[in-house]
Amino acid sequence: MSSKTADVPGGPMSGLVASAVEYMIDAGQRSVLFLDVMRRRGDGYREHIAKTAPHVLQYAAELIVDGRKLDEPVNYALVRIIPPKGVVIDLARRPFIVVDPRAGHGPGIGGFKADSEIGVAMKAGHPCYFIGFLPEPMPGQTIERVARAEALFIERVISRHPEADGKPCVIGNCQAGWAVMILASLRPELFGPLIIAGAPLSYWAGVHGRYPMRYSGGLLGGSWLTALTSDLGGGKFDGAWLVQNFENQNPSNTLWTKQYNVYSKVDTEAERYLEFERWWGGHVNLNAEEIQFIVDELFIGNNLAAGKIEMSNGEKVDLRNISSPIVVFCSEGDNVTPPQQALDWILDCYADVDDIRAYGQTIVYTVHQSVGHLGIFVSGGVAKKEHAEFSSNIDLIDVLPPGLYEATFDAKGEETANSELVVGQWVMRCEARTLDDIRAMGGNSPEDERRFAAAKRVSELNLAAYQKFVQPWIRTIVTPQMAETMRKLHPLRLQYEALSSHNPWMTAVKSAADEIEQNRKPVSKDNPFLSFQEQMSKQIVHMLDSWRDSSEALSEAIFLNVYGSPALQAVLGIDPQSEPSRRREMAAEHRAVLEKRIAELKSKIGEGGLREAAIRSLLYIGSARGMVDERSIEALRQVRRDYGAQRLTLPEFKSLVREQFFMLLLDEEGALAAIPKLLPDDGDQKRSAFGAIRAVLSASGDITGARASRLKRVADLFGVDVTQEPEKSNVAPFDPKAKAS
Repeated sequence: MSSKTADVPGGPMSGLVASAVEYMIDAGQRSVLFLDVMRRRGDGYREHIAKTAPHVLQYAAELIVDGRKLDEPVNYALVRIIPPKGVVIDLARRPFIVVDPRAGHGPGIGGFKADSEIGVAMKAGHPCYFIGFLPEPMPGQTIERVARAEALFIERVISRHPEADGKPCVIGNCQAGWAVMILASLRPELFGPLIIAGAPLSYWAGVHGRYPMRYSGGLLGGSWLTALTSDLGGGKFDGAWLVQNFENQNPSNTLWTKQYNVYSKVDTEAERYLEFERWWGGHVNLNAEEIQFIVDELFIGNNLAAGKIEMSNGEKVDLRNISSPIVVFCSEGDNVTPPQQALDWILDCYADVDDIRAYGQTIVYTVHQSVGHLGIFVSGGVAKKEHAEFSSNIDLIDVLPPGLYEATFDAKGEETANSELVVGQWVMRCEARTLDDIRAMGGNSPEDERRFAAAKRVSELNLAAYQKFVQPWIRTIVTPQMAETMRKLHPLRLQYEALSSHNPWMTAVKSAADEIEQNRKPVSKDNPFLSFQEQMSKQIVHMLDSWRDSSEALSEAIFLNVYGSPALQAVLGIDPQSEPSRRREMAAEHRAVLEKRIAELKSKIGEGGLREAAIRSLLYIGSARGMVDERSIEALRQVRRDYGAQRLTLPEFKSLVREQFFMLLLDEEGALAAIPKLLPDDGDQKRSAFGAIRAVLSASGDITGARASRLKRVADLFGVDVTQEPEKSNVAPFDPKAKAS
């Protein structure tokens, strides 16, 4: 029995009554304060949407290009992020450009807080830019026109940083991810590394029993409903419908948890909740042509990974054309863009890792275990870890030899070897992977592929029927005034408007809340009625989650059975016995270019000097481990820095690493046998260069096993004794002055 209960006359029953009274006072006060938070939310919503350019960026910004003034106007803009006080920007470092998703919400989520993509990039010294948008699209605006505008934006950033050590690193969040990938395939020369966070690139992909959002297009009969919604909107698609789709994925959070968390912690949670709601409620519109492209080509058509999207000039979008490293962020906890949708485009584009290398491509992925969709680019924990590490080590990514890698992170501790070479609190490693590692995450069977192909065909038929028989009639009767009225009456907008200060009843709520704040009496933590409240909340969440799970199971069963029907597939022209594969063969033109490049590299194996020999040796020894550690790259950076103006630029160094990597890949024995011919006669230079090689390799730990054996072989090629104590290197192994004459 608590001391409070014992002191009350009448014993436990009186104590229970006292607890009940205490709880009722607190619950009543919390209810009023909660309603006042809803009032403030509504007022914040009205204030936000009244702005010309509403956003939630937490940084000051300078407008660089207004897309509305381009020859082909769009509602996008490029701004420079002004560093906050105390943040030092190194103009010699590559700029970062964050592109926010236009998926129903307004812009700014990539710079929503200090620990954000923009925040961690600036802390790493990079200049930062942001590509955002206004709520209303420009007349005639299309996805292709937006891509051309973003290309102009990136060109402007490049022109502003002529001394930067590399092309801009571009971050595409969610829907902006596939848009950035499309542009990078069309204009690969503009890009440095790409960071694609939570982006659906292979929308059909997934596993049974999870991620049911991919079935939505088929269950709704295809994209005719998208066209109808756009027509009812007077040629515009209301982004609030996209936001509602996200909310429908997690009804317990939408209908209960989000609000209950504020109600139960109203004294501490209000500001955080209001800050997020300012973004979540900032709905934007898309042109009918834009949303139809997205749904037909991506969500239902799944044409991006298959290479079937075609621009107006006839150019096809082929993700294999991207020449920059691609970093993919995804999470097991993401029910909007699960790992399969983020990664299975790799299976569609490439036969194996050698195929990836044949296109000169470097792909790095990381899979978080639990964070949700928004957390991939909003969570402070993810920003402090994954985003911070990639921002600090983006040059590591840029010089990685072509192939497929998984980025892993280990906490830095006292036992971490050479911890002074670790930039943050985590040690990042890029470990070599194969396509089987992606397949092991699960994916579609041939039967599933036929089902989605059938859904795509049904969508095409229904859309054609709607466009012929219904669309002309709808467009005739819908006026701009009707469209605007329907937008205002959307349920998601009404929930903000209804509880704002424009509701006269909320004036009384504000007055009562002001008085309560002066006489607040929070309930004690050990109050039994508070515990009962928490238990009831958990039961409500469990009930809503169970309802969601059963609804999703039913939806999946309907989709699998309807579109898995052999009779339906046969009627739609799909062979029920076929085993469809979207993977494309290498084009004859690319194969010819590749064969020419192979011959060129083989002819150059014996060319170069000490620098080429050292890089070749490092790659040979390091490949035995199957991974690259950030400590080794930092050691390599320090060697480069020691030589100031004489050092190679990052693009030159990247080109050198790739040449030497491919030489080893094509003819390992021949490449190694040529090393002595590349070395100078000066024994001190050779010993110094070998010392630098060993220093870089040992930065991530002791050199053991296969690496030690390979180090011994390289020592023999250099003519040095591997057992001797390493000397301080005085000659960088890639010093330009050490080139063979």
